Amino acid sequence: MDGALLPRDFFDRPVEEAAPSLLGHVIAHRTPEGEVAARLTEVEAYAGPLDPASHAYRGRTQRNAVMFGPPGHVYVYFTYGMHFCMNLVCAPEGTSMAVLLRAGEIIEGEDLARARRPRSSVRDLARGPARLCQALGIAREQNGLDVCTPGGEMAVLEGKPVDPALIRSGPRTGVSGAKEVPWRFWIDGDPTVSPYRPHVPKQRRKLPAGD
Repeated sequence: MDGALLPRDFFDRPVEEAAPSLLGHVIAHRTPEGEVAARLTEVEAYAGPLDPASHAYRGRTQRNAVMFGPPGHVYVYFTYGMHFCMNLVCAPEGTSMAVLLRAGEIIEGEDLARARRPRSSVRDLARGPARLCQALGIAREQNGLDVCTPGGEMAVLEGKPVDPALIRSGPRTGVSGAKEVPWRFWIDGDPTVSPYRPHVPKQRRKLPAGD
């Protein structure tokens, strides 16, 4: 897909600033099957060791190591034993901050995206972080990719600017720690934005009363 790459310094700043600025820009992934690109409509910010909801809150592990690297790289993780989710690393190296890409509008490669999600409507092709990864063909192999180098497998490109008056913020979806922090950002009225779902604690199984 044509378009100017976002420079690395776009990502090299506080995550709560980078996250809303990503709205309207385009994430593109080129594979042997073809290229799929999505205009971002919903994101969430996570602030590393300062943020109880972040994967990096308790320090560096083999799983989250990419978050501690330089900005402008992709952090992919596997969740619920079935889905991949994708983040973009932000802020200076070592700070472990990242933006979760929650939803987007497919603007290129719709046929390939539909082949990857054959039972999905056009609106729902990338409506949610797992669906976005499925539509773009993102899996564990993409963990650590650089989105700021020309000619790379993945890229974040300049997209259609968003009217600042349309950017909304609110609590992040499904997190238990720091759930009141309003670091979920979305484009108001865009049909591809996913529904908000608060964290629901798991119910402990009640044991039968003894005799």
